[in-house]
Amino acid sequence: MASFLSALGRFAFRRRGLVVLLWLVTLVGAGFAASKAPAPPADTFSMPGTESQRAFDLLQQKFPDAKTDGAAARVVVRAPGAEKITSPARKAQVEALLADLAKAPQVAAVADPFRTNAVSRDGTTSYAYVTYEATATELTDAAHDGLTDAMAKARDAGLVVEAGGDAVKIEQAMGGTGEKLGILVSAVVLLLTFGSLVAAGMPLLTAMIGVGIGISGITALGSTLGLSSTTSTLALMIGLAVGIDYALFIVSRYRSEIAEGRERADAAGRAVGTAGSAVVFAGLTVIIALAGLAVVNVPMLTKMGLTAAATVAVAVLVAITFVPALLGFAPVRVLARRDRKQYTGKPLTVRQQRRAAKRAARTKPNLGARWAGFVLRRPLLVLIVGVLGLGTVAVPAASLELGLPGEGTMAPETTQRKAYDLLSESFGPGFNGPLTVTVQAADAKGAAEQVRTELRTVRGVAAVGPAAANAGGDTALINVVPATGPTGSATEDLVHELRDRAGGLETRTGASTILVAGQTAMFIDFSQTLDDALLPYLALVVGLAFLLLMLVFRSVLVPLKAALGFLLSVSAALGAVVAVFQWGWLADVLGVDQPGPVMSTLPIFLIGVVFGLAMDYEVFLVSRMREAYVHGARPAEAVVTGFRYGGRVVSAAAIIMTSVFSGFIMEDNDFVKMIGFGLAAAVLFDAFVVRMALVPALFALLGRSAWWLPRWLDRILPAIDVEGEKLSAQPVPARQHPAHESHLVG
Repeated sequence: MASFLSALGRFAFRRRGLVVLLWLVTLVGAGFAASKAPAPPADTFSMPGTESQRAFDLLQQKFPDAKTDGAAARVVVRAPGAEKITSPARKAQVEALLADLAKAPQVAAVADPFRTNAVSRDGTTSYAYVTYEATATELTDAAHDGLTDAMAKARDAGLVVEAGGDAVKIEQAMGGTGEKLGILVSAVVLLLTFGSLVAAGMPLLTAMIGVGIGISGITALGSTLGLSSTTSTLALMIGLAVGIDYALFIVSRYRSEIAEGRERADAAGRAVGTAGSAVVFAGLTVIIALAGLAVVNVPMLTKMGLTAAATVAVAVLVAITFVPALLGFAPVRVLARRDRKQYTGKPLTVRQQRRAAKRAARTKPNLGARWAGFVLRRPLLVLIVGVLGLGTVAVPAASLELGLPGEGTMAPETTQRKAYDLLSESFGPGFNGPLTVTVQAADAKGAAEQVRTELRTVRGVAAVGPAAANAGGDTALINVVPATGPTGSATEDLVHELRDRAGGLETRTGASTILVAGQTAMFIDFSQTLDDALLPYLALVVGLAFLLLMLVFRSVLVPLKAALGFLLSVSAALGAVVAVFQWGWLADVLGVDQPGPVMSTLPIFLIGVVFGLAMDYEVFLVSRMREAYVHGARPAEAVVTGFRYGGRVVSAAAIIMTSVFSGFIMEDNDFVKMIGFGLAAAVLFDAFVVRMALVPALFALLGRSAWWLPRWLDRILPAIDVEGEKLSAQPVPARQHPAHESHLVG
């Protein structure tokens, strides 16, 4: 592996013009294809194998004339004070509102609440359904303005008017501010790390090219593969972070090789052969974690995971080819200004290389080496403090409540939330989450009437609507309103009870199929699907990554402690998410409008992405330790060497990833905000507590046992030269443990 990548790095360095041209052609080609591609499809949601999905498919088949793709708004109207909405004056105002709504662009129909019996029992509140000819994403500004103006006019007349539904415009929009801020912080960190504008710019440039190709490819294939506009969100988030980090490690290794006196092309080759090998395997772990989302069997998550994995693959290819090509254009300017003069002449001779190595050995221990020495002297204390600290942060995760976003979880000042609350107050808490019972039988109408009769006796049912049969008379629908709200545990119990009764109802009524669906039931099915997939997903991802890390490090304990450290990181991150987004801690600071249940998709997203990123740091840091160890260093010396060369770079990489993810906290989309915060917290915990503290502490306690591998397993596993041992017959002098650092390891 190292030999192949080293040759690839040398080729890219020497044929830099050709390599850069090929990548630019790829970027332009992908961008051109994206610009000519049809518009991406609208967001769709499906859950194969669930009862809700079977009911939805049946309704599409049996009720073909029912439009399910048009946008809709539910306009709620309440009379002021103690007045009745049915009074002649208020009724006239409502009818005027309905007339204004019907005149708005793209409106297909407006239901009259006085004809559809959509008036509350106390006569104070009514609601009207407004259906549109276009989908929510296709509604024009004129259509939104028509709805807003009609509501404003009715409010001026004295009515309380609010609206919900997908036709109501959400003022919040993702403006890209977070991504720009993350890139700006990354640039500052890179500049402080490298001390060179050229070196700082390379990771940013390569990351943006990789993300540009990935996002353009997703857009170009959107209509063909059914990739909606939101599919690329995860790809953008992960692609930026890993693209910067992967280039950062290769540029840093190139600078180290130059400092050791190597010729420029050889330094580029060795950088790609060693750090590039770590990048390849780190990228593979991220790809495995993201592609593993397919196990969940939710097409939306599968598409997001696979497209993000493809973007990471592009980032890896860019790092091992485009980065060394750019180094070829600026082989010296990539160094810090104070170090450039000694490398502007001819390549160093062998004797000069030895002198350079001695000078490097006499340099003062950097912060990474001093920190490693501190941990090696007090490993047990560091281990206890780190584990207890992460365990404390993880405590709120025990109170984790999962749910999906809806109008009931929006900010209290939004019109959607106000409409939701008005309906709950006037029609009951279950009105916002009705269930749809689908009855299929030869005489669907008669069977449905028998089902209605029995459903009225079920505890927890507030109301049962009339049965509506299709034109063929073989399928009927019954609307069931629970007595409790959509997110209540009692409503979930009711759904399970109705489904348990379905078999007996089919026997007594002669129905062939009875299905319980609706939005509330769909949310329940979705949460159950995620719960059922969590353990298989963990087993697949952790198992494959464990085997991969065993190949890289030739050890059983190193992959094991990497996996255990990941569990600590993700638990602490979930605890932080619960504290902020569920309990409301620091909600005002982070712009959380309405604390509530954590989104059901977050834990599995967090597990997948954090596992991949955690393995990134493990591979980057420990591979340098392994490299020193196989070249003869003692275990403690190997740890100090790993931190001397990799500690600062890993810290910079973690700060960069944190800044990129933190930028998404500024977005208004709740899911993006939540996952951005969770990933930022997880990166901080994993990089600075697990990898920078617990890992060296465990190495200190385990000693040589950390690299133990059974002989029979060593014979079976293929040899992968990640350490670059085959790149030269002689060990690199600078990798030997400096004499002045002997006090750090004893």
